[in-house]
Formats: sequence, C-alpha cells, structure tokens
Amino acid sequence: MSKLFGEFKLGDITLKNRVVMAPMTRSRAIDNLANDLMKTYYEQRSEAGLIITEGVSPSPNGLGYPRIPGIFNEAQRDSWKPVTEAVHAQGSKIFLQIMHSGRVSHEANLPEGGKVIAPSAIPAPEPFNKMYVDGEGMLEVSQPQEMTTEEIKSTIQEFATTAKLAVEAGFDGVELHAANGYLPNQFLNPKSNQRTDEYGGSNENRNRFVLEMAKAAVEAIGASKVGIRLSPYGVFNGMGEFDGIDEQYALLAEELGKIGLVYIHLADMSAMTQVPVPSEIKETIQAKFGGTIILNGSYNAEKADADIEAGKAELVAFGVPFIANPDLVTRMKDGIGLAMPNQDTFYTPGAEGYTDYPKA
Repeated sequence: MSKLFGEFKLGDITLKNRVVMAPMTRSRAIDNLANDLMKTYYEQRSEAGLIITEGVSPSPNGLGYPRIPGIFNEAQRDSWKPVTEAVHAQGSKIFLQIMHSGRVSHEANLPEGGKVIAPSAIPAPEPFNKMYVDGEGMLEVSQPQEMTTEEIKSTIQEFATTAKLAVEAGFDGVELHAANGYLPNQFLNPKSNQRTDEYGGSNENRNRFVLEMAKAAVEAIGASKVGIRLSPYGVFNGMGEFDGIDEQYALLAEELGKIGLVYIHLADMSAMTQVPVPSEIKETIQAKFGGTIILNGSYNAEKADADIEAGKAELVAFGVPFIANPDLVTRMKDGIGLAMPNQDTFYTPGAEGYTDYPKA
C-alpha cells in the first residue's frame, strides 16, 4: 500500500494519511472573522490528514491583504470554533497558519490603529510592489516603518498569544509562516533586513526573530503543537538568494531542532517563479533539523509517494489541486482525473470558485 495514504503520528496526534492541504490565501473572511462559507470550504477538504489554514494574522498590523482573517481577540477566536469542529468531525486534523504580512501590505487594508511595519524601512520591490485594496484596485504598497526593538518584542508576543487563542479555538496546532516574503522571512533575508542591532547583520542575528518567535510559541502551547514554514531560495515578495544563504538556513534548522518543533514545512514555488530551489538545501535542512519534514511544490501522488519512500519527507503538502478538488485524496487514491481551478476566483469574495467545486 502507498505510504501516502497510510497513517502518520505527528507529535501527539495521528493523521489518517500523509496528505497535507497546504495553506492558501483565499480572501473570504468578512471583518477579519471566519464564517460559515469558510467552514464549508475546510469541511469539504477534510479528506486530508492535516489541513493547514490560510494565513491568519496575529496582529492588526499583519492584515496586509483584503479580506484575510485574524486571530488576535476572542471574537476572532470564537469565529474559528465551527471550522475546527467541522474538520474534526470528518476525522481530519487542522493547524492554524500564523501569518504577519509585514511590508507586504497597504495601510488601507489595516484596521484603525494598524501600521505597516518591517525589519527595515524598505518597501517590497517590483513586481511585488502592488497590493489590491477593495474599491480602489491595485495600489503601490505602503512605505513600511522600521520596527523598534520594543515593537519586535511585542510582535513576537503576538505570535505566542495567537498560538494560545488557536488552541482555545480547537486547532491541533499552529504553523509559523516564515516563508514567502512575509514578516519573519523579511527578518531572515538581507534584501529586506539591513538592521545593525541584534536582529540584523549576521546569520545569527537575522535568525533571531524567527527563533524567538518559535520559542515563544512553544512556551505558549508546547513544541508538539508548533510547526514552521520556510522557503529557502524562494523569490516571492522580493526575497531570493543571498551570500551565505545555505549556512544561515543550516544554522536555523539546527536551532529549530533544538527548540523541538513538530515539523518544518518547506515551500518550493519554483514551478511558479522559474527559480529553482536546490535539492541540497532541502537535504541539509532535513539533516540539521532531525524531525518531521513536509515537502510542498507541484506534487502529484506518484512523486509524493516516491519522495516519502526515499526518506526525503514524512508528509507532502498539496496546494492548488485542493482548490478545485475537495476530494483530492480520493481522486489520487483511485486514479480519478483532477478538475482544473478557475484562477480568476482565487481571491474574490463569495462561494464561486471556493465552495462550488463538485466531488468526483
């Protein structure tokens, strides 16, 4: 039998299969709250052993996109309870992805009092320097403010608070989003982090925000409930390769292993960006971390099973295929052809292109 469809023990929980639904921004939250439409969406896709939600902000400052959810107060926490209950009723597990947009933001998308913050006052470069604002269309991203040391400490605490709220909402754990050019990734990369204090200037210093964030989340809810997403060599949102990248990520993976996180989820968007991610860095991270690895990036069932059999990963995440195929696991298991999604409705409001894709 294919390992992909067999059970797997992740920390203290058992997944019914090794198929992970990758986090994907879908922009259906109203007033930054989860809702019945979102509950239906995740419930429909509960064939996955593990669902990782779309990015959910831990702070008013992190709501850089339109219609993305937050979980930094009790109302937001409570709005997610029907989602976790529905997913659990189908025998699936669900982690909340905590995503702070940082400089990838427009102030018009933020609530009153929110501000666009980043490690350094460097806006996202072209072609990532535009942000959609409801009613106004695509606008230039807002100029970010460089975070003070006090703001860094309070933001790290926001991640920990959201981890607690997520567990209270019924989530099985959280994934810290340190990939794809969002705030933690902005600290990791010298293209966006040109600080000269303890949070910039060296591998150890650029890693500091992510490691302190991970430690704070672990202290809040326990290491078995905390995973992290990384994207070495990823170019999305103005990131990309830099001198010493391999050494920095090797050090980061080793330190995350010492903290005891339940997994590292490696995002590979090379099929979209045409910028390859060397297999060597994935192997290094796996070796240095020493724990569960989730691989992601244009997988089909055959490739996923082969990489699990080869020991390259324990779990494999599928993103876009889950959009148009709520029954993706059944389709892969039974060799049923996949439906193609409508990209025009990836981020639009309402049920169209979200909950109206039929099962086979």
